Amino acid sequence: MIKLNAKELRTTTPDPEAAGSVKKNPVTIILDNVLDTYNIGSIFRLADAVAAEKVYLCGQTLTPPNSRIKKASINTWQWVNWQYEKSARDALLNLKSQNPMTNIVAVEQDKRSKPFNEVTYDLPVAIVVGNETYGVSKEVLAMADTIVELPMWGVNKSLNVMVSCGIVLYEVMKHKTPFG
Repeated sequence: MIKLNAKELRTTTPDPEAAGSVKKNPVTIILDNVLDTYNIGSIFRLADAVAAEKVYLCGQTLTPPNSRIKKASINTWQWVNWQYEKSARDALLNLKSQNPMTNIVAVEQDKRSKPFNEVTYDLPVAIVVGNETYGVSKEVLAMADTIVELPMWGVNKSLNVMVSCGIVLYEVMKHKTPFG
């Protein structure tokens, strides 16, 4: 295993040829008014880890270049294809116009939610995560094909948005063949 120190992790410069050679998975991540720059940067790392096609940063979500996003993302924001949209609804309409077969999965606690590990994630898929306080907007929940949630057994009522996104993304990736 190769171990990199903090400086090595944060000083990678994108090589367009190397970036273009990474096979992308038909996964899109949509941030619906996610405010915490740590969450935004960490979701860029997740997007890179699963080789997602794109990340949409929507509404009040801050965008790169931002020093805190850069630090949390360890510069993966430079490797990951991303786009800003004024709303998550607009991002979904844009995505659906490009590929009508995209399945929209919102990660949210809702009376319609299904346990995240009991859902079959048909690709292509868009995973939508929402604001740290208010969650995924009602208009986006209405557009979702599926709403999933993670069980909570302790005192707290929810997980961090980045943690929830990561758990669901890796569940999505279980439906793919290993390394392909």
